[in-house]
Amino acid sequence: MRVPAIVVDNASLDHTVERVHAHPGVRVIANLENRGFAAAVNQGIGVTDAEFILLLNPDAELLTSVDALVQASRQYGLAAGKLVAHDGRAQAGFALRRFPTPAALIFEMFGINRLWPSNPVNRHYRYLDRDLDQPGTVEQPAGAFLMTRRDVWERLGGFDESFFPIWFEDVDYCRRAVHAGYRIEYVPAVGARHAGAHSIARIPPGCRAVYWCVSLLKYAAKHFRTLGYTGVCLAMALSSIPRMFAAMLHERSLAPITDYCRIVRIAGRALALTGRRGVVKITNL
Repeated sequence: MRVPAIVVDNASLDHTVERVHAHPGVRVIANLENRGFAAAVNQGIGVTDAEFILLLNPDAELLTSVDALVQASRQYGLAAGKLVAHDGRAQAGFALRRFPTPAALIFEMFGINRLWPSNPVNRHYRYLDRDLDQPGTVEQPAGAFLMTRRDVWERLGGFDESFFPIWFEDVDYCRRAVHAGYRIEYVPAVGARHAGAHSIARIPPGCRAVYWCVSLLKYAAKHFRTLGYTGVCLAMALSSIPRMFAAMLHERSLAPITDYCRIVRIAGRALALTGRRGVVKITNL
């Protein structure tokens, strides 16, 4: 059976829609504005009726059949394969992670995980204590290579579109799935070669930092208790100072000052509204 091709275009400016229209049989959903990654995925899945849904990033290439993922998804609800780089090595630290804790995110913001990757918090968070050749239950595989049953997707309402324009929507989905009683099975016999950061590299560094911080705060507001959420807000504000200077040195520009001052204001506003975090918009982008 032939699987229909559907392209969701988020108001691109590179003539993607015109090029796709040149291929007969391809359905195009052309958004007039960038609705974000989560909304685009929801749109594409919403016009299909497949029993199994494979989320595969455009910079990933399948190396094997996905039949084993289908079997695992049928049994458990969700499944993920093994992501490898172009040299064939497993993408440890990215392909599989445990659900982030406040401590893990605080370490991320201060750059501790980058400077000291073997620290206990990071080893636990990034599954650095796990053999990536062994199958089994995992918490949060990367959304770059994730299969889910349609009934699970529909029960959970798909991706939460408030994670705009990108980041943490897949983490949130996996967490909601596990809390709903489903299991995520890792099947390393199924593989894909993944380049990584293909689309993200097109986002200006300053916007990238703001988007990541806003989505991180949304995730923390949704899943952490008050103490953990407060710690994340404080860490975001305080870590913006060294991150700003690092960005200035890297870019040889004063532009990061504006970006990180904005992040400090966002974190401060979120902290001030801690008691109403579930109903307050953190920021408008």
